[in-house]
Amino acid sequence: MRHARLLVDLGLEVAVVSRRSVKARKAYRTIPDAVADWAPDYVVVASRTNEHRQDMAVLAANGFRGTVLMEKPLFDQGDHAPEHAFKRVFVGYNLRFHPVVRRFKEILDGTTPYAVHAYVGQSLSDWRSGSDYRKGYSAAKSQGGGVLRDLSHELDFLNWILGGWKCLTASGGKFSQLEIDSDDVFSVLFEARRCPVVTVQMNYLDGVFHRQLVALTDKGSLRADIARGTIEFRETTEHFNMTRDDTYIAEHEAVLSGDTDTLCSLEEGRDVMRMIAAAETAAREHTWVAH
Repeated sequence: MRHARLLVDLGLEVAVVSRRSVKARKAYRTIPDAVADWAPDYVVVASRTNEHRQDMAVLAANGFRGTVLMEKPLFDQGDHAPEHAFKRVFVGYNLRFHPVVRRFKEILDGTTPYAVHAYVGQSLSDWRSGSDYRKGYSAAKSQGGGVLRDLSHELDFLNWILGGWKCLTASGGKFSQLEIDSDDVFSVLFEARRCPVVTVQMNYLDGVFHRQLVALTDKGSLRADIARGTIEFRETTEHFNMTRDDTYIAEHEAVLSGDTDTLCSLEEGRDVMRMIAAAETAAREHTWVAH
């Protein structure tokens, strides 16, 4: 519904496909009905993660030839994408459009990074106000839930910033008292093409939402706080004001204008899935996995 609201605000004619009863100018129960009657140019797939691949296949089978934005992560398992004739496919890693992330990348591009560390954590029970966390897809491994997928923004934008991953190891799983069967803590250590040491810590447990980055470089330490909107570098602190909608708006504007520099491509989204699979293998087998 967020995507629908923002696209209406951007001046587009919007229809919604949902199994639920929704308030929308035009609503359909199935993708084939929507493609046949509405004939859209741009489709956002924001269903449960384990439904993404099938929804993509149904779109393709029903003759859709426009642009697709698949919500992140791309799929629940594997990186194989259905055959299609879409004009373009992007993956909804909207944090690439956050001004703190973009500024972090801009500064880091002018340095030699020796180590980069990322941390993201928030109590799952606080994620969605008014909803029972136990009934959401995040709680269910079978629906593509778990921190490794839910919080894969860091895996994506660190790949984007640091030139991609070369090899990794990881540890994680379901450890807390949360009433879920998906992973609630994960730690990933990897080597990137532009940086020899990269760590990502993610969890469903932190009582206070934190999303932070630290880079150790030849030109000093670079610190970013995405949640608070700050960048610290060379004794200077920059502040950025953002609303939750802003990154989504910027993402849609980029898709609609054809400005692909910041958007996550289908292949980059598939590479995140390969990274997730490698992290699960590494955690299970206590080993390193090469790209």
